Amino acid sequence: MPDYLDDLRLAHVLADAADAATMDRFKALDLKVETKPDMTPVSEADKAAEELIRGQLSRARPRDAVLGEEYGIEGTGPRRWVVDPIDGTKNYVRGVPVWATLISLMEAGEGGYQPVVGVVSAPALGRRWWAAKGYGAFSGRSLSSATRLHVSRVSKLSDASFAYSSLSGWEERGNLNGFLDLTRDVWRTRAYGDFWPYMMVAEGSIDLCAEPELSLWDMAANAIVVTEAGGTFTGLDGRPGPHSGNAAASNGLLHDELLSYLDRRY
Repeated sequence: MPDYLDDLRLAHVLADAADAATMDRFKALDLKVETKPDMTPVSEADKAAEELIRGQLSRARPRDAVLGEEYGIEGTGPRRWVVDPIDGTKNYVRGVPVWATLISLMEAGEGGYQPVVGVVSAPALGRRWWAAKGYGAFSGRSLSSATRLHVSRVSKLSDASFAYSSLSGWEERGNLNGFLDLTRDVWRTRAYGDFWPYMMVAEGSIDLCAEPELSLWDMAANAIVVTEAGGTFTGLDGRPGPHSGNAAASNGLLHDELLSYLDRRY
């Protein structure tokens, strides 16, 4: 099995640089925010963080391609870094501390590009999570000061905690009734949103989460952290990995039931 630890160390260095840049502008009164063509916000901090990461990658991994939310794809080849400079920009611009920089390395393989390294860094929460293929998933302050992550062992839906982002996307998909059935049948629901529920699935503090509409940069880092913690990460179609344009993550024991509910259309 390839050793991805050097790439993981680099991802931490990139996250350190991004954290410094994003925290410097968090809650700044003169923060500049624009609206993108898809009607989502982008701040100057999003752009600055992605530019910083791209610049460091061009020096450290010049042969690797880079795909980022703000500046698209650059380069070709079997290795591709996928970057979301601020996942949770709406939180960021309103001063809510639930946002993170997502950095993943994907490699070409059977079934297309698959994540092999992922770092999720949430500096305003003082938290960071990471994983590498075959290495496991961890959380902590640094590579040398970390706790290994394991998903929960909850096996009954009536005992499970389910997290989601919003209701509107499920209504647009035509799956709102199935989604609401799920919220009634689980033990507990909370709308944490963005990267955080996936990290809580990996930690074992919740058991299920799902989102109806996502991009690759929203999912790649989360997917490797969840799976290396022993969980399952698929699209709503059941396809493994971060390629379906939406996501469902679980401790694995409840995954089929999760997908069954979210596929209901009536």
